[in-house]
Amino acid sequence: MINRNKQLLFGITLIALFNTACGESKTSRSKDSGEKDNSRVQVEKTSEKEVPVIALKKDPLDYIPKGMVLFDKVSGDLNKDGIPDLVLMIKGTDKNNFVQDEYRGELDRNRRGILVLFKHKDGYELVSKNADCFSSENEDGGVYYPPELSLDIRKGNLYVEYRHGRYGYWTYTFRYQNGELELIGYDSTSAHGPVIEHITSINFVTKRKQDKVNTNELAEPEEEVYKETWKDIKQDKRMKLSEIKDFDELYFPEYD
Repeated sequence: MINRNKQLLFGITLIALFNTACGESKTSRSKDSGEKDNSRVQVEKTSEKEVPVIALKKDPLDYIPKGMVLFDKVSGDLNKDGIPDLVLMIKGTDKNNFVQDEYRGELDRNRRGILVLFKHKDGYELVSKNADCFSSENEDGGVYYPPELSLDIRKGNLYVEYRHGRYGYWTYTFRYQNGELELIGYDSTSAHGPVIEHITSINFVTKRKQDKVNTNELAEPEEEVYKETWKDIKQDKRMKLSEIKDFDELYFPEYD
C-alpha cells in the first residue's frame, strides 16, 4: 500500500513539473514573439520616409521681392522633366539710385537680380534667388556703351551672357545639380573690331581651361590663326548662382 502511495505521489510530481516547464516555455515563446513583433513594427515605422512639402505659388510674379519689378524673363526646361521652367530678371526701384548724367539725362542705376522657378502641375517653386547680382543697364561704359546682359536657356543649361560689341563677349553657364544652379562653364572672347584676338573657355566639370590666341596680326575676319593651349585647373567647390555677389567682379585670374 505504501509503495502504491509512493508511486502515485511520484507520478503527480512528474505531472506538476511537466506542466510548469510547459508553462514557462509558452510564456517565454510568447514574450519572445511579442518582442519580435514590436521590433518589426518599430522598423516599419522608422523606415517610412517623410515626403517634403514644396511651397508653390500660382503666379510666378508673386516671388518678386517688394521694391523690385520684372525686367526680363526666359523660359525653358532646366530640371529635365519636360516642363518649361521660368527665369526672371528683376530690378530695384529705389528712387535714391536715380542719377543725372550730363549727356544722357536721368539714369536708373538700380541693380538687377535673378529668380529661377521650376514649373509644377500646381504652380511654381523657387529654387534659386539672387536679388542684386547684376549691375544696372545704365552703368557708365566709358568710351563705349556698357555691355548688354541677357539670359538664355539651351539644352537644360542657363546662360548669363554679356555682349560688348566690338570688344567681344563673355558667358557664364549654369546647370541645375546638387539642388542648386552651379557654374559649370565660362567662355569669353577679346576682339579688335571684327577680328577675334583671344578666346578663353573654362570647363569646371572636367577642370580644364582652353586658350586660343590669334597669331596672324594682319588677319581679316575669319582669317585668324590661333595658337591653342590647355591647362588643368584646381577647384574645390563650384560656385552657386545664389552666392555670386557681383557678376562684374566675377573673374578667374587664378587660372591664368
